Amino acid sequence: MSINLHRPIPEGFEVKQVRVVFKASGWYAQLICRADVSVPDVMPHGEPIGIDLGLEKFLAISTGELVERPRFRKDLQSKLRWLQRKLRNKKKGSPNYRKIQAKIRTLHEHIHNVRREFDFLTAHKLCDIAGMIFAEDLNLKMTSRGMLAKHCLDAGWGSFLDILKWVSWKRGVYFAKVDPNGTSQTCPQCGAHTGKKELNERVHHCDECGYLTYSHA
Repeated sequence: MSINLHRPIPEGFEVKQVRVVFKASGWYAQLICRADVSVPDVMPHGEPIGIDLGLEKFLAISTGELVERPRFRKDLQSKLRWLQRKLRNKKKGSPNYRKIQAKIRTLHEHIHNVRREFDFLTAHKLCDIAGMIFAEDLNLKMTSRGMLAKHCLDAGWGSFLDILKWVSWKRGVYFAKVDPNGTSQTCPQCGAHTGKKELNERVHHCDECGYLTYSHA
């Protein structure tokens, strides 16, 4: 079967598996290749930064920079609901039913592609400014429950952290997850313990070194 090969198979790699995937935009073949090459682990080096994921802002960086949260699914929610209403009014299995089904699949794929592109661009921007990146090891199962579940799932923190880990490894940037417990109680400037903060408290002031910063995540 003829295919559109997007890039040649690298020299020295052997194709071990082919996975055929159907998407709304067509059929795809994913090639899994192997090469007997030893890749060393990335060691800590360079400028360190910490990142904090949130809902008001997608990302807060320890340098003070904030990244706005694009609402991937929320912005297209009205169109998705309109298509789903049309689908309910069509006879199941009819040509019009299948046409609307295809439009819904295409819309979901578009949301996935836009989110993935944003994650890759953000990951590369972080790697441009740091040699080490540290992120909180969040309990993503807990964040996907409750009244803010839809917003947390729309933000896609889990997929972003997976992409950031892969991009960091590819670009030689050290990436690690840290225990989130007590991170807001430790001064990032001198390491002193500043005491417990309430969830609505967004100002950090260290009595030891005088460091002052604000959180918008």
